[in-house]
This record gives sequence, C-alpha cells and structure tokens, in this order.
Amino acid sequence: MGRMRVLLSGSGGYVGSVARGVLEAAGHAVVGLDARLYEGCDLAPLTPPPAPELPIDLRDVQLADLEGIDAVVHLGALSNDPIGELDENLTYAINHVASVRLAELAKEAGAMRFVFASSCSMYGASAGSGLVDETAALAPLTAYAASKVRSEESLAQLASDDFSPTFLRFATAYGVSPRLRLDIVLNNLVGSAVASGEVRLQSDGMAWRPLIHVEDMAKACLAVLEAPREAIHGEAFNTGSPDANYLVRDLAEIVAEVVAGAQVSYAEGAGTDPRSYQVDFSKIMSALPSFRCEWDARKGAASLASAYRAASMDEAMFAGDRFTRLARLRTLLAEGRLDGDLRWQEQAPAFTAA
Repeated sequence: MGRMRVLLSGSGGYVGSVARGVLEAAGHAVVGLDARLYEGCDLAPLTPPPAPELPIDLRDVQLADLEGIDAVVHLGALSNDPIGELDENLTYAINHVASVRLAELAKEAGAMRFVFASSCSMYGASAGSGLVDETAALAPLTAYAASKVRSEESLAQLASDDFSPTFLRFATAYGVSPRLRLDIVLNNLVGSAVASGEVRLQSDGMAWRPLIHVEDMAKACLAVLEAPREAIHGEAFNTGSPDANYLVRDLAEIVAEVVAGAQVSYAEGAGTDPRSYQVDFSKIMSALPSFRCEWDARKGAASLASAYRAASMDEAMFAGDRFTRLARLRTLLAEGRLDGDLRWQEQAPAFTAA
C-alpha cells in the first residue's frame, strides 16, 4: 500500500512504545493516541517514546481525530486479566464499546485497515485438546479475554469493500520496552531472579503459555499493514511462533539458567492456573510470509536480565507499582488523580523521563 498515515492507539504503552519505532522505520507516518495512564513508568532513562499527538482517552476520540488516517493499529486497552477484574463494566466500556466506536469512526473517515490487538487468552483452558487454531471454540475465562471476543465479533461486522479489520490474537508478550511491564510471566520471572535471586512461581508452573516478544508483536502489525488486502481482510491470526509454546515451569528453568545463581521457588500454596493453552501459529506463517518471530524465551530472558541490571533493579523496584499496571492504577485512584471511571481529575501528565 505504500507509505501510510497510521493512528497508533496505546502509543505510550508497553507494546505501543516499541511499535511506533518499527512503523516509522518502515516509512509510515504515525499519529499516537494515548491517555498517559502509565506516564513515567519507565525502566530507565532510555530513549523516551514520543508524546502522543492525541493525549486523550480512547472513549473521547472524535471523527476529526481520524482525518487523513489511512490505517489504525489499535493497541489501546485495559491490558490484562487483573485490570479486567477491577471493574468489568469499565473493561467492557473501554475494550469493547470504545474499540468498536474507534473502528466506526475510522471507517467513516476513510481509513482502509484496522489492525486489532486481540489475544490468545480467548481460548481459555484448552491445553488438553492439543494445539488450537483460529477455528477453535472461544472460551474466555476473564473479563479481559471476553472483551476481546466481543470486540472481534463486532469489528468483523464492519468489514466492507473499503474497510478491512484484521485480528491479531497475540501470544503472551515479553521483552524489553521503554514502558516496561512486570505483570506478564517471563518479564516477572526474570525480574524476580535479578532482584532477589529467586525465580518465584505463583502457580505450580504446569500451565501452558505461548509467548511473543514485544518487537515481534510490532512487526506483526507492520506485516498486516503491508500485506495484500486479500491476505488479511476480515481474518484472525494466532500471532506467535510455532516453537514458542512453553510450560511456565520450563520458563522458570530457562530464567534460572540465564540469571546465574538464581533458584526456582514456589509460592506457598501454589496451585493450578486455569488459563492454559497451546496455540497453532501455522496460519499466519502461511498468510504473511514476511512475518517471522526473531526472538525466543532464552534470548529474551537474557536481554531482560541485562536491562534490569542496568537499571539496578532491586526488591523495592520489583515490588513497587511502577511496572504493574493494576497497582499503578490503584495508586492513581487512591491519590485522587483518577476517578472511578479511570478519567483524569487533573490535566494528563506531560512526558517526564524516568
């Protein structure tokens, strides 16, 4: 399609702060949209993500904000299972209703493509049924996962000759980003190892998780933007690598090998995590030959450990609210900076380096 003007929602988030650079390096013009809920939640004074041109709540987007946009990469959301349980109505309002409204406005404004960040968590507990492909029954176990199911169903109805929604069902993210998260499994295990010398498992480690590096997530978005329309129109793609389905306990062992001296430990009373699924990624391998994951868990764990050490991560940093999304929101709520609808009670903060 050539050079595009791309609206990137969630541009200041964990994935968005990486995706922007990938899209711009490929020659596309990016307009960032972000509510700045996690401003300052950075690992170190790395190169900061550019401030969004649209520092507004996803729920407040207007048609004029989409003027001149050729495509949307929609990453903005309440971004994991624990936040989803904070208020299911908010999860529905932001992750589903606001997402569909954004797509409707994009279509009205003349955008041609809408790349939706979906999730393999929609498959729920399916580890006993082998690899699940895109035709598998969806069995979401959380409000977050259910919001992705609803969004896919609604967005699919907007497909037309001039508007192509595509659903990237991402595996579990990991990897270094300027806007770090520790509330995802591999990032958390490496952080625990570096900060304490223990690779702390909160479950028995027997759940299956497919993983994808944050840089590979960004490259998948780029691949969809640049693919022929017939390859991506209205399609859902499990997005990850065929060799990246891991038992959580095996991830812990990888981390213990990468972080010298670290030992695997289990939380008292650690039980079974019901979210367990192994995913088939053959469809995206076939449909988008330009997309291949370049990272694996061992390489990613080593990169994370190096970044954590450079930032002098200790127990206090690891346990603080800076890198855990739900904890950060609760801090902002307790301080009265956000109201119960997660709207700013003051002007959204300008960018400040970590």
